[in-house]
Amino acid sequence: MPTESSDDLALLGLLQLVSPALPIGAFAWSQGLESAFELDWVRGEDDLGEWLEGVLDDGLARCELPALARFMAAWAEDDVEALEHWNGWLAATRETAELAAEEARLGSALTRLVTSLGLTPAEPSRLDGMGYVGVFAWLALARRVTPRQALLGFAWAWLENQLAVACKALPLGHTAAQRLIERLRPSLVAATDAALEYDDDQLGPMLPGLALASAQHETQYSRLFRS
Repeated sequence: MPTESSDDLALLGLLQLVSPALPIGAFAWSQGLESAFELDWVRGEDDLGEWLEGVLDDGLARCELPALARFMAAWAEDDVEALEHWNGWLAATRETAELAAEEARLGSALTRLVTSLGLTPAEPSRLDGMGYVGVFAWLALARRVTPRQALLGFAWAWLENQLAVACKALPLGHTAAQRLIERLRPSLVAATDAALEYDDDQLGPMLPGLALASAQHETQYSRLFRS
């Protein structure tokens, strides 16, 4: 039976995992958002809110979040075949070189951190070549975070990072960013609920605009971010 102490430690472990201070370099990636600014698709607070809601509903809820839940189940059962399947599936959803590089490099950085913390699985080679979502799932499981809380934490970290990008690249103040958090918190919960209900054959991102923005970013003249 979980105790209050173990629940508290799991919560603190999740907060550590989703902290912007986690040294994996997530701040360097915008996931196509910088290009959306450059293309004038996103001009301010309202546009940004609509963009983020779309990415959350048609992206995270159908891709990263359900994959995270499946990774956690596979890690719990030490199901190597499932781990390899979902790692390959997630890599195949990355529609541009930059998005693929982000998944791989954040995964490598988080693997190095996991190793330095002494939190590798019993068979450390299971982490070899694992992308960010898969390593995140392992660390959440190692910290005894429940799948639902892990999904919420992952979505929260994504939102915070996207708003940090906007504050750097748009004339968007921190108060506006907090208003967007208030607007989108219910959407994070709804996306988590949906992600936990989707069957395997319902998964896959539906984000042609993000893919186009990311592709444009690869040749964008002036850039602050790596994607």
